Amino acid sequence: MRLAGRVAVVTGASRGLGRAIALALAAEGAAVAVSGRTEQVWDDRLPGTIGDTVADIEAPGGRAVAVRADLTDREDVARLVQAARDALGPITILVNNAAFTAPGRPPAPGDQPRAKPARSTRPGWPGFVSTPLAAFRRHFDIAVFAAYELMQLTSPDMIAAGGGSIINITSVASRLPGNGPYADRSGGVLPGYGGSKAALEHLTQCVAFDLAAHNIAVNALAPSKPILTPGLSYYARDFDDVASADEFAQAAVQLARVDAAVVTGRVIGHRQVLDGSFAPFTA
Repeated sequence: MRLAGRVAVVTGASRGLGRAIALALAAEGAAVAVSGRTEQVWDDRLPGTIGDTVADIEAPGGRAVAVRADLTDREDVARLVQAARDALGPITILVNNAAFTAPGRPPAPGDQPRAKPARSTRPGWPGFVSTPLAAFRRHFDIAVFAAYELMQLTSPDMIAAGGGSIINITSVASRLPGNGPYADRSGGVLPGYGGSKAALEHLTQCVAFDLAAHNIAVNALAPSKPILTPGLSYYARDFDDVASADEFAQAAVQLARVDAAVVTGRVIGHRQVLDGSFAPFTA
């Protein structure tokens, strides 16, 4: 139980990578605040709720609390941190996993259907032309601005505890499509999602720099291979080689234990972490 006595907040933890990370942290002894918006499944394409994740943590004896939070709402962001602290204690692990990809979740039953985009670079992939500014901004509201505030709100707990770990979940989308010209345009682009991840990676390094004196490791963790989470599967499935969410979650557990004097301010692929060759781990 390498994380016994520690308290973690994981955003976007009703399904996919967030759920896998929450379960993996709990399996190592951490108490986990499971955050997300989904309290009830209403679309089979997006299974899982924050209550389901908590139930799966508690079944083998783990400790967790479900906290519904809309990360575009600053009051919800502050309430999430306070609720986690009140229920579980001072927070020493933060996983900023929640993200948004236009056009977002499919409409709930009874909602008005969204207008179809006028054009897309690839069917099913929202590109620049078909992504309105409001949707582009929403990527940053969730992946960058909420992460910024959550790091500000939880870092005092980590400073008081003498250390902690912040893990920001990023993606190879931050570096795509890369330098042109683009002879092969079959893959499409995600300007909002990729742009917000690029900003999150830079923010990770800035926060790591400022917290370096406090034994707080701040790193960005990216899948080394595509992981077919419900969110990604909603857009695409045609990948030749994939990794599992559970494998990625084990890398997050390892990052939660790194020596902040050695590994901080890194953008790391999860396979690099699992190899164990890039840095020693704390006991």
